[in-house]
Amino acid sequence: MRRADLVTFAARAIIAHPTRSALTSLGVVIGVAAVVMMTSIGLGAQQRVTSAIGGLGSNLLIVSPGASRGPGGGFVSQGAGSGMSLNDDDAEAIGKLDGVAASAPSVRGGAQLASEGANWSTRVEGVTPDYLLARDLTIASGRMFDENEARQGRKVIVIGQTIVTELFGEGSDPIGKRIRVGAVPFEVIGVLESKGQSGFGQDQDDIVLGPLPAVRSRIVGRRVRGDNVQTIYVKAANADDIDRVQEDLSNLLRERHRIRPGQDDDFSVQNMASIMEAMQASVKTFTGLLAAVAAVSLVVGGVGIMNIMLVAVTERTREIGLRMALGARRNDVLFQFALEAITLSVIGGAIGLLLGLGGGVLMAKLGDWPVAIAAWSIPVSLGFSLLVGLVFGAYPSWRAARLDPIEALRRE
Repeated sequence: MRRADLVTFAARAIIAHPTRSALTSLGVVIGVAAVVMMTSIGLGAQQRVTSAIGGLGSNLLIVSPGASRGPGGGFVSQGAGSGMSLNDDDAEAIGKLDGVAASAPSVRGGAQLASEGANWSTRVEGVTPDYLLARDLTIASGRMFDENEARQGRKVIVIGQTIVTELFGEGSDPIGKRIRVGAVPFEVIGVLESKGQSGFGQDQDDIVLGPLPAVRSRIVGRRVRGDNVQTIYVKAANADDIDRVQEDLSNLLRERHRIRPGQDDDFSVQNMASIMEAMQASVKTFTGLLAAVAAVSLVVGGVGIMNIMLVAVTERTREIGLRMALGARRNDVLFQFALEAITLSVIGGAIGLLLGLGGGVLMAKLGDWPVAIAAWSIPVSLGFSLLVGLVFGAYPSWRAARLDPIEALRRE
């Protein structure tokens, strides 16, 4: 019997029993849709984590105060960032380390802004010009204050796009205008390039940058004493050297702060690259777990194919016997039933793939994370569907081919 005729017979058998065919494919539809959707969700979460941490800056180390010294010379733990163990000289010394591209000390505080009858509450950061390099920021218009202006504590600021919109209106040019920050008037000399929402949901354009001494003395006030700083942003010149730079930085600060061997650091260093790798590894593991759980439904779908195909063999016993009596070989019967199983499985896989892609896009929109579809999901889904049909359709096909024609014709 020709293979073309067997393909025709298989197609007619599938079309003749639409309900049974749909139920046969249903398990594969659900399985493939679940795997594709779970993988898409995991990849979207991974991209969001990467975007959230990458938005802080590349090759970045964040140095924060740790514990403060007690009266006896020991350390009193107050939690990271609560002490005042870092100062301007620490930042300057770090900037001289080999492999450091920028070292930017920073203080921050909240303030009410007012200009031309409008007002807005935001965060104000006192920084040095190196802050732009450390945090991968660029100036859209105007300029950044220079070292002399920063050292002299001049009352000049650089603002984000959100501040421009809220105080002056979208599309306005605020350069040269004055903004009252708290009770102190500052002149706008630059506007930052827009960065939008961070992966953590924070508006990165809702910020004011001013010279460190001016913000420290006039805005932050008593919360920061003398030349202390709250954070030092350190940018490594090369991503491959970031671990070495972190080690050199820690050794330098321990020496400058006269921390004896065995004593805890009075500072903490966060390596953004290490944090990103750890979080990505966690997300990948979670994604793999979700995909593995979803893949179980594919196995269930395969079992469903086998069960319904066995029922089909029983129902079509006389048909099989008649066909074999008319000259069909056992291989022909085997091929036809295997083709039916594979066709139903692949059709189910294709439908499941479309549902999974649509579900992945919908979940990304609802969860507000990037739409991420794995490039391999289409061939893998269809290939796995074919494999499920081949494996789980093998036994029913073999059983149909082993029927005795005479006994098959006798069966009611």
